[in-house]
Amino acid sequence: MSEQTQEPGSSAPRRVVVAGAGMAGVQTAVALREQGFTGTVSLIGAEPHQPYDRPPLSKAVLLGKAEGSAFDVDFEALGIELRLGCEVQGLRPGDHELDTEDGPVPYDVLVVATGAEPIRLPGAEGVPGVHLLRTLDDAERLRPVLARRQDIVVVGAGWIGAEFATAAREAGCAVTVVEAAEWPLTGALPAEVAAPMAGWYADAGAALRTHARVERVEPGTVVLDDGSRLPAGAVVVGIGARPATAWLSGSGIELGTHGEIVADQHLRSSAPDVYAVGDCASFPSGRYGERLLVHHWDNALQGPRTVAVNIVGRASGETPAVYDPVPYFWSEQFGRFVQYAGHHAAADTTLWRGDPAGPAWTVCWLRGDRLVALLAVGRPRDLAQGRRLIESGTPMNPALLADPARPLKAATA
Repeated sequence: MSEQTQEPGSSAPRRVVVAGAGMAGVQTAVALREQGFTGTVSLIGAEPHQPYDRPPLSKAVLLGKAEGSAFDVDFEALGIELRLGCEVQGLRPGDHELDTEDGPVPYDVLVVATGAEPIRLPGAEGVPGVHLLRTLDDAERLRPVLARRQDIVVVGAGWIGAEFATAAREAGCAVTVVEAAEWPLTGALPAEVAAPMAGWYADAGAALRTHARVERVEPGTVVLDDGSRLPAGAVVVGIGARPATAWLSGSGIELGTHGEIVADQHLRSSAPDVYAVGDCASFPSGRYGERLLVHHWDNALQGPRTVAVNIVGRASGETPAVYDPVPYFWSEQFGRFVQYAGHHAAADTTLWRGDPAGPAWTVCWLRGDRLVALLAVGRPRDLAQGRRLIESGTPMNPALLADPARPLKAATA
């Protein structure tokens, strides 16, 4: 996509509306104030709850160790207007109006931060005991399920499936995880990297069924395509998420192949005065030479800073900031702390640091002599140093890099 062009206005925008009250939306509103924006900031969220963070939902909130995960933000003190329990329904860029169930909302600048929504299991709609885990209400519905120690079937061995299975085993539930692919995390990691993680399930007392597809869900039972019947007091579906952008139909905003908003390097959409940030938007990465769609917490934290800088700097004609981060995410599963930085798709070399059968190891991906991504299991120092080396593009020495006893920062060429 060619770079979108949006001419700076003759004066600073006076009203910024943020659609979406998750991490990306909240951080955008806060960052605008931090950048000195003095106009009206309105934050619109579909859920009625005070804006909250999502990672604790599959951990402390789910296990009853915390009642919620509301952001520690004093919205009133910051002069941020909250409009909660208000779903966005459409956008008319030509009129500079956002349509909501409470009526139209005018804006000078709109930031779309509506995130992603979970993909539902076909045929399971309306079947009792079938759950998703995306919202606070989802976690609250699942908490008594774990407390009753029901037999649970998890559909999907991705990040959310593994995290939920971890919590369910900690609660004492019998857990079976059903995965259509050969290994966990297919699509996120290469098979040779994901394969060692399959053993983590058995170590935690969870059953992992790969090459297994769900034929149908009946009350109390999951039927697989080979005829197997799995007892299920509850079924938790974790088969992925898609950008929550269906409401933009007819707006003229360019969407990508996954339904995401196609943003430019400044996180501007194809519509004037409309930015997009977080899970609902892809952006072109000069670092990796391709467009990235990143569904992780850190992207929703970092992107808003770029958006706020660009909104505030428009009227003065400042050069827009470019968004090109080193993607990062982390996951806690089966007693292991897993971290990933970078983007490994274009790598030509894979190096291992440590034994993947052990408790701590790292995989490094190189393109030429440059580190482009790494996955660290129980090695947070590798992650911290590796992330900086990716950002700097420092040439690496592969022979030194493969030595797990050598700090990554000491493995340069």
